[in-house]
Amino acid sequence: MKYAFGVDIGGTTVKIGLFEENSKIVDKWEIPTVTENSGVRIVPDVAESILAKMKECGISKEDVIGIGVGAPGAVDDDGVMTGGAVNLGWPVFNLREAMEKETGGIPVKAANDANVAAFGEMWQGGGVGCTDMVAVTLGTGVGGGIIAGGKILAGATGAGGEIGHIHLVDDEPDVCGCGNRGCLEQYASATGIVRLAKRRLAEDNEPSVLRDGEVSAKTVFDAVKAGDKLAKEVAERFGYYLGKGLAAIANVVNPEVIVIGGGVSKAGDILLSFIEPSFQKYVFPPCRHAKFKLAELGNDAGIIGAAGMIINK
Repeated sequence: MKYAFGVDIGGTTVKIGLFEENSKIVDKWEIPTVTENSGVRIVPDVAESILAKMKECGISKEDVIGIGVGAPGAVDDDGVMTGGAVNLGWPVFNLREAMEKETGGIPVKAANDANVAAFGEMWQGGGVGCTDMVAVTLGTGVGGGIIAGGKILAGATGAGGEIGHIHLVDDEPDVCGCGNRGCLEQYASATGIVRLAKRRLAEDNEPSVLRDGEVSAKTVFDAVKAGDKLAKEVAERFGYYLGKGLAAIANVVNPEVIVIGGGVSKAGDILLSFIEPSFQKYVFPPCRHAKFKLAELGNDAGIIGAAGMIINK
């Protein structure tokens, strides 16, 4: 039996999965992400954990076809973190080479974590059966991954798929985390939805349950489901921006399916009903066939996609 490992490096924990070559998951676990001293311990800690699991399971290096790694930052085809990873403290370095050295020569494939998760959704999740797909992660920010012809579209420096920073609004007063203004992320992320809700609440005295407690993406969509008129207006504004942004992406890559994941997607199918009208309004007609689906793999998308890069190479 041959095996592959999938690694998803996050700011707090590193998720690791052991997979059989036939894609069956054997085991999965987490270790802390130690970011002190510019994250110098992260790669050695991951390698140590993998080697320990191999010893525990009686797996030799010859039985491992490779280790797939997803990391938060731009990663080019050679495995180089071309911009480092700010939240891990990493400088620019070759992640693939470092991991191969620490594991004693086991082959490694590294990519951006959002792209890896997108690959996982194509392989075993919401995009199964499709080879051209856009995956969107609506969390604290807006992440994304593009799959073209069954392959991750990483771009020249590994920054492909950063759909959260498509420019949509010229006169946005707030600054995005990237330093620009008017990015999609400022309206379609969980924090973006809160921004839209607070702005709508400040416009007038329209009654709403959102005036009575915490305003979050969850409370907005809970209120929508309860029939709250103001919350529905907020959801419509969210859907306008996200649908318009996704139309721009679809016009470029012409996907079969657009998979929506992340914490905001927990609102369910009602979320899609606010996105599709704007998408259909702005998309190039030959691209209107793209279907919308919710992500299916949850927190396992990263390790599944990482292992999938090895198993399907």
